[in-house]
Order: sequence, then C-alpha cells, then structure tokens
Amino acid sequence: MNDFIAWAKSKLNVDKRLIAMYCIVYFSWGMLMDWFGAQVEIARFTYWWQVITCYILYMVPISLLLRKLPFHMQYAYGLIAMCLLEFGGYALESSYAYPNNLLDQLFNERNFALGMALFFALYFPIGNWGVQKIYDALFANKA
Repeated sequence: MNDFIAWAKSKLNVDKRLIAMYCIVYFSWGMLMDWFGAQVEIARFTYWWQVITCYILYMVPISLLLRKLPFHMQYAYGLIAMCLLEFGGYALESSYAYPNNLLDQLFNERNFALGMALFFALYFPIGNWGVQKIYDALFANKA
C-alpha cells in the first residue's frame, strides 16, 4: 500500500496550472453533458453541483493518475472507475435516468449503466489528450 501511495503522490504532484486546466475543462464538459443528457432525456444529475463532485473531485485525480499510460490502459482503468461511479450514482439515485430513453431503446434498460460506463470511460484518454494539448498551447513557452 505504501508503494501505491508513493506512486500516486508522484502522479498527482503536477503544475498547479495543469490541475486548474483539468478543473476548467472537466467542469465545462460535465455541465455540457448534464445539460445534453437532460435535453435529450437520457440521464441527468439530481443536482447541478454533482458536476463538481463527479467531474472535478473524482475524475480529475483519476485522469492525473492515468495520464501517461497508453490509450487502451487509460480506457481499461477508466472503465473500472466509471463502472463504480455509474453503479453508485444510479443505486443511490443521485443520478436520474429518464424512463424509456434512447439508450434503453437501443440496448434495453438492463444495459443502461453499462452503456454509460463504456461511453464515459473514454473521458480519461480523450480528456488527458485534450487537456495536455490546451496546456501545452498556453504554457509550453513559459515553462
């Protein structure tokens, strides 16, 4: 366990501007996805502030831990993280899935949370790539 903690600390010890960039990008992404999910009546958070707990407090640290791994590893580990998040959100009813939504119709309601986890696991490799591109464009010459 001490080895894991030391490894995690080294991965989380990054430039504060990079953390700020993750928070800005992920918060914006989360608000957009929550709005989109509600507009097309797929799913939504019960409260808007859940974007902060989910996207910033949960997903940003995981993204930082995974960011130097290959795409397939980020996706695989991200899938585990998103399965736990999706299962917890719907089990605790802090997330709301609209009845008979588009995903239910395509895959049936028993596969809804799995489909959401499979989709949202892509956030980690795509988010890491995108945040790094933005960070490099803004701060590469200043480092």
